[in-house]
Amino acid sequence: MMTMITKQEVLKDKLEEYLKADKPGKGHILNHLQAVLGFDRKAIVRRLNSLQIKDPHHIDQRGGKEIYGPRVTIALKEVWHVASEICAERLHPQLAELIRVLKRDKMWNHNEQTTKLLFVMSLGTMKNRVSKFPRIRNHKGRSTTKPSSLKEMIPIRRGPWDNPDPGFGEIDTVAHCGSSLSGDYAYSVQYTDVALIWTCLAAQWNKGQHETLKSIQRIKRRLPVTMLGIDPDTGSEFINWLVKDWCDEQEPKVELTRIRPYHKNDHGRIEQKNYVNIRQFLGYTRIDEAKRIKLMNQMYEHLEDYINFFLPSQKCLKKERTGSRYKRVYDTAQTAYQRVLGHSQVPKTAKEQLKLKYDRLNPKILKDKIERLLKLILNNTHY
Repeated sequence: MMTMITKQEVLKDKLEEYLKADKPGKGHILNHLQAVLGFDRKAIVRRLNSLQIKDPHHIDQRGGKEIYGPRVTIALKEVWHVASEICAERLHPQLAELIRVLKRDKMWNHNEQTTKLLFVMSLGTMKNRVSKFPRIRNHKGRSTTKPSSLKEMIPIRRGPWDNPDPGFGEIDTVAHCGSSLSGDYAYSVQYTDVALIWTCLAAQWNKGQHETLKSIQRIKRRLPVTMLGIDPDTGSEFINWLVKDWCDEQEPKVELTRIRPYHKNDHGRIEQKNYVNIRQFLGYTRIDEAKRIKLMNQMYEHLEDYINFFLPSQKCLKKERTGSRYKRVYDTAQTAYQRVLGHSQVPKTAKEQLKLKYDRLNPKILKDKIERLLKLILNNTHY
């Protein structure tokens, strides 16, 4: 009785003859192999086809002609890197605008054919290419939120926002403590406008009430619209008399609400932005020198412009239930700048000021400035 190895050798010997034979000839060879090997006819055909593909001299002609070659992949990776390695769903609608700005400032070194192919690339193809690009993953961090005794006086906002006006946003702190919560270290404060997805950032030393209020004031000055409401968690850096009195004294008054304790989903937008806008750049490194706060705020000025003018995001429009499963429906990815221009309740003067600023910005130049400042901030820091 022949072993499987012997049978495989018989098939290899007959492979070349089988490939060169016409249809009747192939039939005779299959009859012979079927009698000798005792295999089913279809099994023999499959094995011969498999050997044909493995043959080093065989040229596999299956599939269509390749459209997007290595040059297109390199160009896509360059834009993807400029856009901070965002997902294809966010990159695809913004690709043409990013390339336009790079070409305007003579930072696009790819030929017209490559550029045209990028413009016509489908979302599915882009998702496939982007998924194969290497990414840098950071470690998980720690929570530093502690409840405040004043929280009973601050109204609770329950569940997701219901299409608020521009000016209402979620706010949160991010600790740069590394692997230890002991001692003094830097914090970042992030505010995200719910309607516009406009992001503002500030750095501070520790999270005392006065320092947190200064960060809120800095954010208020940098917003393109009037701040109407802030919605933090139950942390004492926000839920205190100093912040509450300041909110009440503003004109118009800033509404102060809070989320339900232990319901992070109420703050889903800002929690996700904490990673995308802060952790993705500063990681989880411990920053325990006060002199680095000035550098962090300088970096955040550039990072705000980079995020708001050039990094598109998607908003969840609704959730559809099918049986026990939910499907989220998102809008087309847009930058916060595009959302501001398209929102009817943003004053025309604010839109004009942003247009003038946008015409002077370049994502690659901003990213280079951010990376230079990051090196200074993270120099000699530790986990």
